[in-house]
Parts: sequence; C-alpha cells; structure tokens
Amino acid sequence: MERFVRHTGLVAPLDRPNVDTDQIIPKQYLKSIRRTGFGVNLFDGWRYLDPGGPDSDHARRRENPDFVLNQPRYRGATILLARENFGCGSSREHAPWALADYGFRALIAPSFADIFYNNCFNNGLLPVVLPAETVDRLFREVEAQEGYRLTVDLEEQVVITPSGERLPFHVEPALRRKLLEGLDDIGLTLERAGAIRAYEARRRREAPWLFQDLGEEA
Repeated sequence: MERFVRHTGLVAPLDRPNVDTDQIIPKQYLKSIRRTGFGVNLFDGWRYLDPGGPDSDHARRRENPDFVLNQPRYRGATILLARENFGCGSSREHAPWALADYGFRALIAPSFADIFYNNCFNNGLLPVVLPAETVDRLFREVEAQEGYRLTVDLEEQVVITPSGERLPFHVEPALRRKLLEGLDDIGLTLERAGAIRAYEARRRREAPWLFQDLGEEA
C-alpha cells in the first residue's frame, strides 16, 4: 500500500451532504475485486449524462459539464473537499478504491461514515475530519480562488492553507501508523510472521491430533 506522509494538491469541492457509497461507485461496477480500474466510474451517475455499465466504452460517454470533476479548473484534483457523513451507505471497499484510482490522496469533511473511514486507511487514502465551520470556509476559499491547493501533513496532523494557516486534525495512532508506513491489515499481520510461525510449531507439538489430515487414521 502506498504511504501517506505529506501531500500538496489541487482541491475539488463536492458540495453535497450524505454522499453514499453507491453514489461514489454504483453497484453495477462491483463485479471486479482487482482494486484498480474504478476511477473512470467514480461518481458515475453524476459524472455522465448517459447510463453506463461494466462493458461500456466510457471514453464515448457524454460528461455532465455541471459536475465538479468535469469542470476544467478542477481536473487533476487530488484532494476532495466534502460535506458531512461522506461515505455513508453500504460498506463496499470499492468506494475508496474508486477514489484512489481516480487520483485522490486525501479527503476533507466534517464527518465520515465509520466503515468507509476505516476502509480508507486500508487503501492509502487519508480522511481528514475538520470542524464544519472550517470546512465551510474552505469551500468559500476554493470557489473564490482558481487553482486552490492545500497541503495535508499526516506526520504533523495539520492541513496547511495557501496563506500558511495550519488547521490541526487528529488521527488515531494505530491508523496514522498504517498510512505513514504503508501498511494495510495484511502488512500489519506479516510484521508478526515469526511469532505466528512459532505459535503454530508449538501447537503442532502440543496437540498433533489437530493437524492430522482428515484421511489419516486416528
């Protein structure tokens, strides 16, 4: 998993509360578990004027010019500014996959749905919680200034605005470590591979009957 330490990027504002995971990546695209290739279908129902499916030629679909990610000033954004309860709905891990595959590295909102929030840390995305009034102000600044960029520093746990203002945020230490070191749950488990092997060897000695093949005679 890609590490996240400090990132500076263009900000795209998604001014909608309660964005659910089916709006982030619709259900018809959930057949694959490859983690990649979902970026083209991020916010699919809002992003395109015609319906699509897994076999669609998305390069030929008509983009909705009113949707924020299709506006020239926000193309290439890597930080998404959102409203409260972002990522609600079903627990599909495809939602952070789609956001990451599109190119987003950090999300900023007043609140996130719990399961989505934790899924982000397993997929190299940093969800940053800031007070609602601070997010309101950032929306105004993004709209007023084309090319608005923020720096998100996980090591120091601050968001730095173009004026140099530092906006503190907090991430639970275990989740912070996962992103700083690029470790998902499998990576964390593999850190203890030696202890796991030692335990399995000890159990094999202490209770060998547990390791017999079903076809073996007692």
